[in-house]
Formats: sequence, C-alpha cells, structure tokens
Amino acid sequence: MHLIAAAQMVSTADKAHNLDVATRLVRQAASLGAHLVGLPENFSWMGPEPERPSAAEGLDGPTLSRMAELARGTKTTLLAGSILEEGAPGGRLYNTSVLFGPDGARLAVYRKMHLFDVDVGDGATYQESAAVAPGTEVVAADTTVGRLGMSVCYDLRFPELYRRLSKDGATLLAVPAAFTMMTGKDHWEVLLRARAIENQAYVLAPAQGGRHSAQRLTYGHAMVVDPWGLVTARASEGEGLAVAPVDPELQARIRRNLPCLAHRRLD
Repeated sequence: MHLIAAAQMVSTADKAHNLDVATRLVRQAASLGAHLVGLPENFSWMGPEPERPSAAEGLDGPTLSRMAELARGTKTTLLAGSILEEGAPGGRLYNTSVLFGPDGARLAVYRKMHLFDVDVGDGATYQESAAVAPGTEVVAADTTVGRLGMSVCYDLRFPELYRRLSKDGATLLAVPAAFTMMTGKDHWEVLLRARAIENQAYVLAPAQGGRHSAQRLTYGHAMVVDPWGLVTARASEGEGLAVAPVDPELQARIRRNLPCLAHRRLD
C-alpha cells in the first residue's frame, strides 16, 4: 500500500513564488510518506492571457528541470501538473503535463487534448485554443504506485479518454486541474467520482483553488477518489494537500466482484 498526494495551489503570475510553493508542498507530501505527488494544472504560472507566450518554456526549461531535481531529491514520483510548453504549430503553445520518476527521469509527457473554449456564465469567456494547440496522444506510464493514465482539467468531461486509458492498463487516473468556481461547485466532484467508478481506478486530482487575480477564481477541492468512487481525501481552502492510500488489494477485489470492465460491448 502506498500513499499518494494531490497538491492544491493558488498560482499567480509570479513564477518564482509559485515554484517555491510547489517545492514546499512536494517536500511536505514526501515527509508524510507519499510515494506519488501531483501538482495542479498551470502550477508554475497563472497570469493574464496576453502574457501566456512569455511564460512558456521547453521540456528542458528551468521549471521542469527544477521539478526533475525535486523528484530526485525527495525520491518521489512527481506529476508536474501542467506548464505552458513552447513550440506548438502556428506559434501556439501546448498545455503539457510531465511525469518524473523518483530518480528524476522523465517517464511520460502528455499534452492536453481537449481545450477549454466555453462561456460558463461567470462573467468571463474562455478561449484556450486561441493560444494553445491540442495534443493528440493518449498517455499512460508505469509507476511504483501503479500504471498512471494522464489527463488535464477539461479532459475530465470526456469519458472516452479514460476508457482508453483503462484499456491500456491504467489503475490510477491523474486529473491536474484549474476548474472555474462556476463549474467546479457543481461538476468537479461528480465527474471525478464518475471516472473512478466507470474505470474502477483511483483518481488523483490536484487543483488550483482560490483567487489568482481580479478576473480569475478557481474552485479547488483537490482530492483522491478510490475505485469504488469514494472521496478518501480532500484539501481545504487555499494551499494544501489531500493525502490517501492506494490499496491494490481493494482495487483487485472491486474489479473481481463487479467485473464491469470485462463486460464492455463497445470499444
């Protein structure tokens, strides 16, 4: 049995401060015994939309280099929730999640597939695709805690992605996010629990939670959900951690007694 931790942050346009907070939370989780720690979407930067290009980096840039060093230093598997990655077609960026092993090696890279182009009624219109290009690959990777399927935020609304990850052997689903307050209060927990139940998988959901600017407020409630769909840990307000165990025997028993994954008729 291993502990996993979902971090909750309130990132701003101050990248140096955000990275200091992320480092502190990962070290705190490691001190509690967590083998896998997840950071939220846009953990290193959440600033004004026009400044997005200036916040972008490469996979070998300073932010992810620091995260690799942090994983190695704490001997944890570290999910760097997402950063803005430079180099997408048409001068756009990717919203990219990177998984590091306890030796600091890069295990997997996932580029957010579904982009947030919506008007949720909170006074702001979101057009992520104006600056961000969609990824095209479904990504899962083996870790000491189990096979981890990767996703980011808005992906949560597309169950077919998680079914593909489940078919690829994922026993743990990662959903680093920055859900708006408007959508989060009604949909966040419901969707996370649904993905866990449908795929009989643990869900690790790091989150942004708080006031990032005058225009941006996120819901938070980072959590861990077990394969029966029960929330086993939840962060409170502002910065914090949701820490809970992953029990392979519980998961195996659920999948054995209620073998819905074996009963699928559609691919």
